[in-house]
Amino acid sequence: MILGKIQPGACRAWLSRASVRQELCFSSSVPPQPVPPLAQTLQGYLRTLEPLLPPDELSHTRRMVHEFGGPGGLAARLQKGLEKRARHANSWITPWWVQWAYLESRMPLPVHSNPAISLPRRDYNGWRSQLVFASKLIAGVLDFKDKIKTGQLPVDYMRGKPLCMELYPLLFSSCRIPGPKHDYVAHHGRSRRSPTHITVVRNYQFFQLEVYNSDGSRMTESQIHGQLLRIRAQSWKTDKEPMGILTSEHRHTWGEAYNRLLRDKLNKESVRLIETGLFSLCLDSPVMRISDEKYASRKAAQVLHGGGTFSNSGNRWFDKTLQFVVGEDGSWGLLYEAATAEGPPVANLLHHVLEYCEKPDPKRAPLVPLPMPKKLYFHIDREIKRDIEHAKQNLDILINDLDVNVFNFKRFGKELPKRHNLSPNSFIQVALQLAYYRVHAEVGPACDIASQRMFRGGRTEYIRSPTNETLKFILAFGDPSVTREAKLELFREAVDAYSDLTLKVLKGHGIDLHLLGLKLQAIEEGLSIPKIFMDTAYGLATHWKLRTGQVPANTDSVMCFGPLVPDGYAICYNPQSDHVHFSITAFNCCEETNAETLAVTLKDTLCQLQELLQPTV
Repeated sequence: MILGKIQPGACRAWLSRASVRQELCFSSSVPPQPVPPLAQTLQGYLRTLEPLLPPDELSHTRRMVHEFGGPGGLAARLQKGLEKRARHANSWITPWWVQWAYLESRMPLPVHSNPAISLPRRDYNGWRSQLVFASKLIAGVLDFKDKIKTGQLPVDYMRGKPLCMELYPLLFSSCRIPGPKHDYVAHHGRSRRSPTHITVVRNYQFFQLEVYNSDGSRMTESQIHGQLLRIRAQSWKTDKEPMGILTSEHRHTWGEAYNRLLRDKLNKESVRLIETGLFSLCLDSPVMRISDEKYASRKAAQVLHGGGTFSNSGNRWFDKTLQFVVGEDGSWGLLYEAATAEGPPVANLLHHVLEYCEKPDPKRAPLVPLPMPKKLYFHIDREIKRDIEHAKQNLDILINDLDVNVFNFKRFGKELPKRHNLSPNSFIQVALQLAYYRVHAEVGPACDIASQRMFRGGRTEYIRSPTNETLKFILAFGDPSVTREAKLELFREAVDAYSDLTLKVLKGHGIDLHLLGLKLQAIEEGLSIPKIFMDTAYGLATHWKLRTGQVPANTDSVMCFGPLVPDGYAICYNPQSDHVHFSITAFNCCEETNAETLAVTLKDTLCQLQELLQPTV
């Protein structure tokens, strides 16, 4: 997801208090996102289709694109509309992108939308240490929040450029709200009296935990720890009805259940406290230990969806922007809602928490009696009970359908490609296409998530692959008549071509946001959707068989989410200097895809590429 490591506070460009009030957007240094030139986008679009389409289909699409973008075509008018929008808006595309990519999607949030980050297991086992670590984690997150509020959070930089910081304050006290046709996000941290509590969930029971003292000071770790002990004492018996499961439903179904739920005054108050809380902490029971090899996958799956209705899925409120998961067995991680949060800011937050956890508790606890954490109650009638039962069945079906394969590739890391003057991210992307081809005997449309935060209000854009150069290399790789030197040259060309594409996207000249903008501009002007978007080639090229994302973090963490299409994969990777963490997911219902087969093939492919660069014989 990040291309090039984000350096928090590079050049020590500190945010002033004034810029915090401007939603932490470093506006003076961050330019608005450009609307790319029309001809460039349409040519780039056709180039992405070349490796995927047979010649006759390609020539049909060329004619259609020429008609759309040529003299007298509709594209010029739509382009003018976008350019006008860009002159008058903070971002010409972000509100549309968030609405289209997230809020209008009706798919369940677990697996399909919310990404999970699984971190290395903490060195403890048992509930006592779980609560000690959870107290430290809460204190670390509050410390990070204070840095945002007081303007002490250093500006993020990428490739020497400052990044837009406006997402950071939105991470706290925000929640997605289901609606009949689309959802919306409620931000409660902006109100004059912003919330001072978090939500703690244990054994499917929700608690409101105040984390600030009456004088406005943050609670100390020992105060928080004492309160978590009280919550544990109040949540022994697993509630029969796991209310949080409702948030895992198809969005339309959950929207209807949400309205039924809120008809009752008690339910309305409990839901409001969950939604307004700074963030949620999920105190999970242990993950079933199988083998060490499978444990990493099981651990990531736990953070992603809770492991099922008989495990910890009832400890989630999937609409909540930030949910920290702390298991009794030392497993831990973070689940976030992607309409508001994003990989890089979240990775920064986790990095801060990990650093904070290494420090001793700085403050002694004041000797003040604290109010008992408030347990949140729900009135469950027959209709809501039925809603919960349906949600439980549907979530278990979804969880059983998802195959998660997490592994640590230890042969080499990002230093190997760097030594050969190759971009590590581009190297891995070409490797993914080669591995996919070796399993499926075809290349697959792939999207790599790239940051657009170098622009005001920017979010993400896709880098499309395969390129023509990648296809040439793949076809030559399995051909015994092609020499090693020729293969190596083609490999370098493929990696460099991907790096060039990356550079374009980082300059705001990607394809997908612009195409989406043209399509939505037509709708905005009351026009029918241009034919180019109804073309089978467009559908095929955006049927993302490979959903990929790089989240390089300083920690041995791994991100995990589900595929975008039923017959696809999702692959996340975190390259360290001498190893790479991977997670691969696929749906069991599809006979063609298999996460383990792709994982085995990918390991072998990476070893073969190492051999290509550094022959041992």
